[in-house]
Amino acid sequence: MRRTEIKAILSQEEIGAEVVVKGWVRNYRGNNFVMFVALNDGSSLQNLQIVIDNEKFDAQLLKKITVGSSLSITGIIAKSEGKGQSIEILASLVEVLGTANADEYPLQPKKHSLEFLREIGHLRFRSNTFGAITRIRHQMIYAIHTFFNERGFYNIHTPIITGSDCEGAGEMFQVTTLDLKKPPLTKEGHIDFSEDFFGKQTNLTVSGQLEVEMACMAMSKVYTFGPTFRAENSNTSRHLAEFWMIEPEVAFADIYDDMDLAEEFLKYLISYALKHCREDLEFLQDRLLQEEKSKPEQDRSMPLIEKLEFVLANDFQRLTYTEAIEILKESKPNKKGQFKYDVKGFGTDLQSEHERYLVEKHFKKPVILTGYPKEIKAFYMKQNPDGKTVAAMDVLFPQIGEIIGGSEREADYDKLYNRMIEMNIPTEDLHWYLDSRKYGAVPHAGFGLGFERLMLFVTGMGNIRDVIPFPRYPKSAEF
Repeated sequence: MRRTEIKAILSQEEIGAEVVVKGWVRNYRGNNFVMFVALNDGSSLQNLQIVIDNEKFDAQLLKKITVGSSLSITGIIAKSEGKGQSIEILASLVEVLGTANADEYPLQPKKHSLEFLREIGHLRFRSNTFGAITRIRHQMIYAIHTFFNERGFYNIHTPIITGSDCEGAGEMFQVTTLDLKKPPLTKEGHIDFSEDFFGKQTNLTVSGQLEVEMACMAMSKVYTFGPTFRAENSNTSRHLAEFWMIEPEVAFADIYDDMDLAEEFLKYLISYALKHCREDLEFLQDRLLQEEKSKPEQDRSMPLIEKLEFVLANDFQRLTYTEAIEILKESKPNKKGQFKYDVKGFGTDLQSEHERYLVEKHFKKPVILTGYPKEIKAFYMKQNPDGKTVAAMDVLFPQIGEIIGGSEREADYDKLYNRMIEMNIPTEDLHWYLDSRKYGAVPHAGFGLGFERLMLFVTGMGNIRDVIPFPRYPKSAEF
């Protein structure tokens, strides 16, 4: 008989049907006559109760049933008289597929801190919290591809190994096959990268944007969704060394089209999560409420589902960076010195606290800022006629700040070239990028959405290390 997933059994509730179910023991209890086993196979947040009549099975077999062990159960679906479940399985055949030493298994049925669960990252998927996050993450990945596919976008795989630095940040992971103990040297004593595998210095990518723009110049609507890497020595709850980015690029589009697409995209994903991940979202919401019970009411987060519905219920407020600066300068927190970073005027690089003030206190809705000073933005952004700002846009969300950053791209060859010279961007290394402005250039725009940032917002988790299966951060590259 074929195995039936627990999710299907719980949803169908076919009383009297014989089924085979397989999974891992989350908990068990009983006496000399009967054993009740909570079994979970990852298909659902809910466990399935297995009822085992001790007299029908060998005592040595039953001793192997401990928390963490894996079982195959054949039995009949019956109506449950116990609390917490509507049905249960009356076992007729029990097979222990894998044992778990009860004295060593670290994931016992009790509350564990998120810090502890990170230490046992290879097992944390078995907890309710990370089971819920994993299912939501999958649904969001599916929703992202569905959104773009339904709108005629083409998915482009951009390079993971690159010779360019998209952001100009310089904080990149180097890729090399050279002997690190005795690297070849030039006459000047520098490392001779011409002897390296690619014949030049290469790194792990920080973004697929520059490459996906090349596809945009022929396919009109494209997107990349892949891993990106930053060698930033940061241990904050918002930074990872390896994360995933969604980067659409649209030809014949301006900054306003870009804002429209970003708003539609975010609302689609949140609506999808509310429709397809309700059970897991409710669990994570309850978890967050329990976690914040000890906090003063004014410091508590908005309930998770209410926060998601809040985004759907409001059109995003659009204003310029200059207008936002004036609002922030005149705000009470700024005048009373309550911001960690003072807002002094035009040119201030907005921090998360400023962004959240605009969203949560001033407008009480998601915000899109445009027209940033060119000095604090990337070289490829379209320069506005005022000579001071660029056609950039950032989408700001409650409790998280910036969730999307994008822009209309500079399509004028001379302006792009001169801007690269100003910012010390090596034009020779990016000759191919400049070429795209020489041969049939068109207005185009795009944005980047950090997938883990989205997951933080959708799940309500407080640390980005808890929304990616195997987090990479300074001094941590296990598993």
